[in-house]
Amino acid sequence: MSPLTNTRPKPLVKVAGRALLDHALAQCDGLKVVVNAHYFADQIQNHVAGCGIIVSNETDALLETGGGLKRALSLLGSDPVVTMNTDAVWRGSNPIQALLKTWRPNDMDALLLMVPRASAIGHTGTGDFDVDPEGRLTRGKDTVYSGVQIIKTKGLKDITQNAFSMWELWNPMLAKGTMYGTMYDGKWCDVGRPDSIEIAEEMLAEDTDV
Repeated sequence: MSPLTNTRPKPLVKVAGRALLDHALAQCDGLKVVVNAHYFADQIQNHVAGCGIIVSNETDALLETGGGLKRALSLLGSDPVVTMNTDAVWRGSNPIQALLKTWRPNDMDALLLMVPRASAIGHTGTGDFDVDPEGRLTRGKDTVYSGVQIIKTKGLKDITQNAFSMWELWNPMLAKGTMYGTMYDGKWCDVGRPDSIEIAEEMLAEDTDV
């Protein structure tokens, strides 16, 4: 997201006059929220001050997605948890509620919200997973991971390193067949590059035209 991130963290880059972080927080109504902060962490801290949001400070090390979850676990205080990336915006139903409606804790260790490649606005490259008729995920290219999931965290105790990707937690679940996906029925835009901002704003503006 450079050069926009030369002076601010990516979650505070604005889309339609609103920080990406705030677009994400709008989906979290009623939930206990912990925000990971590494780059320009003080700006994140100041942005959410007084909002009842807990900041997991990662200024000492870049922990990646899995390591960030491991660091924040004691602050979250629950299992399973919802994790959400901030580099996307949504138009349509609440993505977290969509997951909660499909979540089956007796069968699932993780449930990821997926987007068909054709509907993944602003996304470049291939997909991340294939989804079988029962909803189980395998590595593939048909669907794009939206960055939102419900996931059980018990597997974190077996991961000794501090910095690691979410794949360290996902891979055993894929092997057991306990990692599932469900399709998002609204619109989703990946905001990973400066030129994605205009695309995202056009998608969001469609709401005002209907």
